[in-house]
Amino acid sequence: MNIALMSHDRKKELMVLFCIAYCGVLSQHTVCATNTTGRLVAEATGLPIHLYLSHAHGGTQQIGARIAYNEVDMVLFFNDPRSADLDDDLGYIAKLCDQYNVPLATNVATAEMLIHGLERGDLDWRNILRL
Repeated sequence: MNIALMSHDRKKELMVLFCIAYCGVLSQHTVCATNTTGRLVAEATGLPIHLYLSHAHGGTQQIGARIAYNEVDMVLFFNDPRSADLDDDLGYIAKLCDQYNVPLATNVATAEMLIHGLERGDLDWRNILRL
C-alpha cells in the first residue's frame, strides 16, 4: 500500500511520534510525504520516505495528483483545527479522497484505526482498484 503523510506545523511532532509507534507497520508499505513532515519522520524512524515539495511549494498538489491517479491508498493528514493556514489544502485533499475512495485520517485516533486496519488486511480492497 502507498501511504501519504502530511501535517500542519503544530502537529508535526505528533506525526513523528505516531510514525515511531507504528514504524513496524509503516515499514511494510511505501510511504511518501510533503518535505518537512517526511524529513522529520525519516530522521526519527529511519523509514525510506519519498519526499514531495513542501506545502508552500506545491507538495499538497503533488500528493493530490497521486490520489487522482490512484497511486495513494491512504492519507494521514494531521490537522490543527486552530490553524486556518492550510484549510484549503486539507479541503482539497479531503475532496480528492472522497472522490477516489481513499481512506483519510485527520487526527491520531482515526489514524490508529486505519493503521490497525491496514495491519489486519482490512484495506486490501484498495489493491483491486489498481488492477
